Amino acid sequence: MTRQANVIIIGGGVAALQMARHLRLQYHVMILTKTSIRESNSYYAQGGIAAVIDKEDSFTAHANDTYSAGRYHHSVQEVQCLVEEGALAVKELLSEGFPADKSANGEISLGLEGAHGAKRIVHAGGDATGRHTVEHLLKSLPENVEIIEHEMAAEIILSSDRSACCGVKTIGKDGTCKNYFAQHIVMATGGAGALYPFTSNQQTLIGDGIAMAFRAGAEVADMEFMQFHPTLLFSQGETKGLVSEAVRGDGGVLVNEAGKRLMEGVHPLKDLAPRHITAYEIYKARARGEEVYIDIRKIRRFKEKYPTITALCRRNGLSIEEGLLPVAPGSHFLMGGIVVDTYGRTKVKGLYAIGETACTGVHGANRLASNSLLEGLVYGKRTAHFINHSPVVVPLEDQPLFKYEEQINGKTSSLLSKEVLQQSTMAAAGMIRTGSALKHHLQMLEALDMKDFMQKGIDDLSADEAERLFMQINSYLISRAAWLRTESRGAHIRSDYSEEDRNWSGKQIIQTIHATQIRRSFYEWNQARVHA
Repeated sequence: MTRQANVIIIGGGVAALQMARHLRLQYHVMILTKTSIRESNSYYAQGGIAAVIDKEDSFTAHANDTYSAGRYHHSVQEVQCLVEEGALAVKELLSEGFPADKSANGEISLGLEGAHGAKRIVHAGGDATGRHTVEHLLKSLPENVEIIEHEMAAEIILSSDRSACCGVKTIGKDGTCKNYFAQHIVMATGGAGALYPFTSNQQTLIGDGIAMAFRAGAEVADMEFMQFHPTLLFSQGETKGLVSEAVRGDGGVLVNEAGKRLMEGVHPLKDLAPRHITAYEIYKARARGEEVYIDIRKIRRFKEKYPTITALCRRNGLSIEEGLLPVAPGSHFLMGGIVVDTYGRTKVKGLYAIGETACTGVHGANRLASNSLLEGLVYGKRTAHFINHSPVVVPLEDQPLFKYEEQINGKTSSLLSKEVLQQSTMAAAGMIRTGSALKHHLQMLEALDMKDFMQKGIDDLSADEAERLFMQINSYLISRAAWLRTESRGAHIRSDYSEEDRNWSGKQIIQTIHATQIRRSFYEWNQARVHA
């Protein structure tokens, strides 16, 4: 089956919906989602939207907090764009009736979160900001936007010379394959947190868009910077969901089982230190055999303020009344992704990326709390405006297209199970990395027959096999970048290179793969290079 549109957006989170509602009404816009439109990371986001709303706040202060949290590994131009256009985007939402939480006097109630120097977090429904944001954007979608659910994008369709993107292949729930063609294909598939066994992400978030774009010839960067959120609810040996940073902004403190405050003397901001610092302290405490809790006993009206977290605790048999919530770190946000310019364009003509899938340079080595929904709002709108100034052209599906000479057949035995890959990725490229563990993990992946997976089409793969392939590719990209970066910076912590290195300052590891550059092994034709 074949269908056409003007713009196809893959993914259904805030970035995708914000983009769709700002595209020209004469465009036929399709949104393709792997699950349902209300199963994105955005929908379950507990944190708020960081924006300069208060007159006492400033763009400079927001930018400086962003730089500090991300260890100055940023595009200064894009950070300025984020904080300035972000404030306008949030004010636009508020003018449309977005149900932001307000104080008794009717003013927007601004929260404080880790590494922020001012109260600038806009919340809706307490800890349900993501749900309210997605619902607001869904209500404002025009009739030219078509939502197609339960279609997993699996492969980018390229022009015959592989220089341009023409469409995307999908796999449905029943295994049916379809081709969708459009002049503009936008990756908004979110991050890759589910590469790890403990994550705040939805289990479907394995970096599909990044792996597809990489196979198609796009560049990826900063893959070593995977943020681990400090506080996932921990029960019966498993993480059960996120405990928002807003809880610590509201007076919650991290303590061990003896009641000792974990962050005392560690950082000037104590429990509101940047995420990589608090996550590392919790990790070390748990490694010593200590349980770690958020003490919420000083937070008034907790159940009213945090209904999502309260419901999460009740589902898992944990008492809010006792006031101690057991927590552990888990993968949360990927700062790297598909390399794009300020308008979301990749190296492949007609292929764009927005949101967590993209690497814009706004998050540096460690994302500042609540800058993620902000990024989706800013770049969704920004990329839409760029496409709006492109000529309206309906692509012809019979144009010369690139065709793989062979399809993958009988090679799925080289794909690791999701569970094995998650454990191996965590051991090598988790919170604390070592050169030896990374090298071992890379050698294991290189020994698998990855070359055939990159040289051949994937029409013969099931959705599950395609996901395992994408997980394997992304695990390699993260691990190789982590192995190459011989320093610790932000969320990338190497125990064998424990300090920031000035020689690495301002440098990115950019990884590309083109069919014409394939060598004998995955290691050889993964052309990683360091750019100043």
